[in-house]
Amino acid sequence: MRIGMMAFGLALLGGTALAQTAPQPDPEAARRFAEMRAADAKRPDSVGTGPYAAIKEADPGIPDHTVYRPADLSKLGGKKLGVVIWGNGGCAADGASARHHLAQIASYGYLVIAPGKIYSGPGALPRPADAAPRGVDPVTGQLPPPPTSAQDVLKGLDWALAENGRTGSRYKGLIDPAQVAVAGHSCGGLQAIQAGAEKRIKTVLVHNSGVFNDGKQSISGMTVDKAMLKALHTPTLYVLGGKGDVAWPNGSDDYARITHIPVALIDGDVGHGGTFREENGGDVGRFSVAWLNWQLRGDAEAGKLFTGADCGLCKDPKWKIARKGI
Repeated sequence: MRIGMMAFGLALLGGTALAQTAPQPDPEAARRFAEMRAADAKRPDSVGTGPYAAIKEADPGIPDHTVYRPADLSKLGGKKLGVVIWGNGGCAADGASARHHLAQIASYGYLVIAPGKIYSGPGALPRPADAAPRGVDPVTGQLPPPPTSAQDVLKGLDWALAENGRTGSRYKGLIDPAQVAVAGHSCGGLQAIQAGAEKRIKTVLVHNSGVFNDGKQSISGMTVDKAMLKALHTPTLYVLGGKGDVAWPNGSDDYARITHIPVALIDGDVGHGGTFREENGGDVGRFSVAWLNWQLRGDAEAGKLFTGADCGLCKDPKWKIARKGI
C-alpha cells in the first residue's frame, strides 16, 4: 500500500499525510495506485469475521452516505447496535473506499456510516468527473478543498439516532445511543478528531493521521491545529503505519501532546495505507473491533489486547503499543 500513499497519496487519498510540506504528485506512483485500486475493485466485499455477516448498501434515507450493517437484523437477538461514523481517506466522497474494514466492524453488531456513495468495489457507481484526483496547487502549495467535512461525518450519527426512534424504520429501537464512536483514515482521521469534540461520541479512532506539526493549513477550506486535541474528551486510539507512513510524525506528536484523556498508539510497519484493503480489514480491522468492544461495551476480554504488561499487542512482533492513562 505504501507506493500510492507516500508519493501520491495526498492527491488520491488526502491531505492528512502532510508532515511539513506537501510533496508533488508522482505519476508513476499514481499509475501503480490506480492499478491496485482497479484490482481491488474486482474483489468481492468482505462480510467480516463477527457473528453477523455484514453488507454494505445505499440507504434512501441517507442517499449521500454508505451504510454497513449486519445483513440480518433479526439475528441480533435483543443485542443493540453500536454506531461508528467514519471519515474516508482523503476526506473523499467514496463511502466504499474502506469497505473491507467497515464490513468487519459491522459484522460485530455495529451500524457503520461513511459519507459518499458507493464508488468502489461491487455495485460501484460511475465516478463523477469532478472526482478525479487533484494535486497540490503550485501557487499556494495547498491541496484543494476536501469533498466531505466533519459535519458530513456527523450527519451519519444524526441519521442513525433519528432512525432509532422513527416509526417504520428497520432500526427502530435497535440502536444504543451510548455506543457511539467516530473513526477515520488519513484526512478522514482529521475529521474524526474534529468530530471527537461532540459530546455524543464515546471513543475516537485515528488511523494514519495527525494534526500538522508545522501549524500550516495545507488543505484549502479545512482548519486544523493542535488545539483541537484538547477538545477530545473520550479514550482515543491512534494507529500509525511506521516511519514509512507519511502521517507518522504528525500522529506521533499528537500522541505525545495528549495528557488529559486515556490514549493509546499502535504502530506497525504497514505504511500509510494500513491494512484497510486486506480481507476483513486485516490486522487493523481486528484490533479496531477489539477497541470498540472494549470501550463501548465494556468487553474485558477484548480489552486484554491493550491492557497490562502482557497485553495481546505487547506480544505481537508486528505491532508496538504505547499507552497513557490505560
